[in-house]
Parts: sequence; structure tokens; C-alpha cells
Amino acid sequence: MFIRRLASSIAILATAIAVCAVAFPAAMSGQGMPHSGESNARSGSATGGVAGTVDSVSTSGFAISTSAGQKVTIKEETSTAYRKGTNSISASAIAKGDGVLVLGMVSGPTITASQVIVQPADRGGSAPSSAAEVVPFQRGAPSAAKQVGQVPANYSQGSGTIVSGTVANKATEAALVAYPGGIVDRVVELTDGEYEVHNIGVNWPHHIFVNHDFKVAGAN
Repeated sequence: MFIRRLASSIAILATAIAVCAVAFPAAMSGQGMPHSGESNARSGSATGGVAGTVDSVSTSGFAISTSAGQKVTIKEETSTAYRKGTNSISASAIAKGDGVLVLGMVSGPTITASQVIVQPADRGGSAPSSAAEVVPFQRGAPSAAKQVGQVPANYSQGSGTIVSGTVANKATEAALVAYPGGIVDRVVELTDGEYEVHNIGVNWPHHIFVNHDFKVAGAN
């Protein structure tokens, strides 16, 4: 009887150890767990974009720098569309020094472009005043804790559903025109139909809010 009970206890202990061995690495790596409690956290790439100046051009794409000093690699595909204003242009028209808006799938500091839009060489000082409020990323410096404009009343960080396609592109473009410098790595539709554009690579703003008409309403 004693031996039978001892064997049973050892079997139970072995099962518990096996479960812990599987669960522990997953918990440490964050796999299968929302990031910082965010329900809209993603594990792969998502639709977003960046605005900046072309630093160099290669056969597979180009590299750009944002106004806040971020370095971004742009990968081109055969399906990538290029335009300047309302006119379509070829990939070969992209040159060092061009100001561009890039929309596509974002994975860290790399974007696989769906659209590349060459910006006017001189906007005539028409950049919005909000652009000057962007706080470049500084390692070790806390993010600025401020809010401008209107933030949806029912907004809570991590809420909403990640969107893609034309809707995400319009929201991304609106956010980057108002607050250039960072990298938009996802667009989230909130319960009221407005959008939270998630902005990384800068200390502020981290969230840019775009309304139903794709106009920037606020940021924090």
C-alpha cells in the first residue's frame, strides 16, 4: 500500500513539473499573452506607415530618416504603387533627398510598402503647428505626459480592433501629416468608430486620435 501511494505521488509530481516546464518559457517570452494588458496587441506586422526623407536607394527598396531621427528600411514589391501628387510615377523616380510618405505593412523599423507618395519639395510653410510638438525619442527619458485636443471619452489603452486596408491608410496618413517623426505600427478602430493610431519611435505623441472624417482630433 505504501509503495502504491508513493508511486502515485511521484507521478503527480512529475506531471506538475512537466506543466511548469512548458508554461514557464512561454510566460517569460510573453507568448500568448497580451502586451502590457493590451487586447489589441499584435504578434506580427500590421498596416501603418512613416513619413521622412530618402537617405539611400537600392535595387530592393530604400532607406529613410524621419524628422525625429528614426531610421526606417523600406522594402518594395512588384505591387507597390508610386505617385507624386495625383500622378502615378515609376519606382525608379524615387531618389535620395525626396520627401516621401510610405504606407504598408510595418514590422519594427522595416516597412513593406504598398504605396509610396512623393511629397512636394516645398510645402510653403504649411506644415501644421502640431508637427513642432513631436518629442523625439531619447533613450532613458520618460515619455511626455500630456494630452492635446480631444481623446474619445470611452477610450482605454489596449481597447479596439486592429484594422487594415484603405481605412488604416487614411488614418495613418492623417496622423503622419499632423505629427510626422514617428512610425505608425498599427491602427485601431474604437467602439465609437473613431481610430487610435499607434505611434512609436518618439517620446510623444504615442497615441493619435483620428475621427470618422479622418481628421486628427487629439493626441496623448
